[in-house]
Parts: sequence; structure tokens; C-alpha cells
Amino acid sequence: MTLTPGSTPSFAVDTHAHVFDLTRYPFHESSGFSILPNETGTAEQYTAVLDAHGFSHAVLINPLGGYGIDNRNMLDVIAASNGRFKGIAVVPHDISETELDAMVQGGVVGIRFNLSFPASPAIGGPGGARLLALAQERGLIVQVHYHDEAHLLEAYTILENCQAPLVIDHCGRPVLDQGPEQAGFQALLELGRSHNCIIKLSALFRCSEQGWPYHDSDPYVEKLIDAFSVDRCIWGSDWPFLRAKARIDYGPELGGLSRWFADPEDRSKVLWKNPSQIFGFKGV
Repeated sequence: MTLTPGSTPSFAVDTHAHVFDLTRYPFHESSGFSILPNETGTAEQYTAVLDAHGFSHAVLINPLGGYGIDNRNMLDVIAASNGRFKGIAVVPHDISETELDAMVQGGVVGIRFNLSFPASPAIGGPGGARLLALAQERGLIVQVHYHDEAHLLEAYTILENCQAPLVIDHCGRPVLDQGPEQAGFQALLELGRSHNCIIKLSALFRCSEQGWPYHDSDPYVEKLIDAFSVDRCIWGSDWPFLRAKARIDYGPELGGLSRWFADPEDRSKVLWKNPSQIFGFKGV
């Protein structure tokens, strides 16, 4: 399914993308990993992609790769978007409450922890506990990314006890050749069944062994939908597909939704109703 301007649903949210402006904001010293300039994309380029596929809104994720804890470019783009974009920030443990509140006023709706990258502010320890408390006090989302199940298992008790809404990125990035019974994936399913937790059906190109159209991931996606329910599933593109192993295009990434959700009403929930409520978007 590819959306086009004027198609149903009238509103749709891409809940995961990164934008860059290397002229005004070069790569930051706090970057968690290296990327190439030709892997990046500007806000103008991303807006054109959204327009071409009929998406009304998007959530920008400050990229640990490239910008680290420097959220300035993302905040500038949100400010210029007339409400089209909101953001998830990566922030240091010692961020002041004044600075965080200014980000919230500027359109930031959550903070992200990258559990598998040492450069990311950790979710554990006193610093992580402080950030989680600040997020809860402000009604912010806590967004979590990892690519090693050991890191999820280490943080599981923290996530289970988190009172803020939780969003798990990229289907939890299961290792497909280990089967759905792998400990990390089972822990993720349990989190989905027992917590105020949302799963982001995104970036299957990062875990699929077969490549597009990612049929080898379908058993995992089906179990995620069952555990989290349709009402706690959202979709994201992961544009501009940093560090992808092969060519990625936006439309084919979106196409999996019609396979996983045969009912158009369910697809509408995943693309609009759910993310609009979670991230605070409003139709016009």
C-alpha cells in the first residue's frame, strides 16, 4: 500500500525519520557512530518524500549517529514546520530542567535511549533514573532502541517499572535466525502484553536476512501485533536509512502494512489514529 495525496486515510504519520543540515550543523562530537555525508537527507528532501506518499505528519528522531546530543537542527526544523513535525530528543543526563522544558515548548515529545551504543546517555544508574523521572513529570515518551537482546534484558526491569509511555523502535530488532523463542524477543512480547508500551513496526531491512519484501520477518511482526494489539502499533520509515546494507526506497518500506493489516481500518489506526494520540498530532 502506497499512500498518495488525497488518498485514505486523509492523515498519516511517519513516526521515525532523521534529518540533517551539514551546512549549518556539521556532525557533532557526541555522535554515537560514524555516517557518510551521502547517507544523510535534509528536511526539504524529507518533506518532498512525505508529500509524494501522502503523509501529513512525521516524528523526527535526533540521530545519535551524526548529531548525538546536539538537537539544534531538529528543533529548527520543527519550529519551521507549522505543526507538521514533532521530535524525540537525545539528551545528556545533566540537562537542566529549563533546557528540557524549552525543548518541550519547541515540539519535543519524548527522549530516546540507545541501549546498544555506549555514546548514548544510559537508561540505568542515577543519570538514567533522573531522565526517566523528568520524562514522567512532563508526560514525555521514553523511546528505546537496541540491536542486542542482552541490552534489553539488562534494562528490562527499568522498562517494566517505567511510568512514562514506552515506544520500542524497529520491532525490537530480533535476530531472525534465532527464532521467535529467543530470550530478548520473548521479553519484548511480555513487555507488550503487560505494559503501556508501543511497538514501532519499522526498519525491517535491519534484521531481515532475505531482504525486501522481508517475508522472513512476518512471523515476528505477527507475534508483535498479537502481543501489543493493533491499538499499540505504529509505523516508521527510518528515512534516510542510515547504514543500510542495500538500496532502500520509501514506498516499498510502506508496502508491508497491507500484508500485516488486511483491514483498512487497522491500517488507518497504525498510520493515523494511534500515532496522532501518542505524539499529539491534530488533523486540520
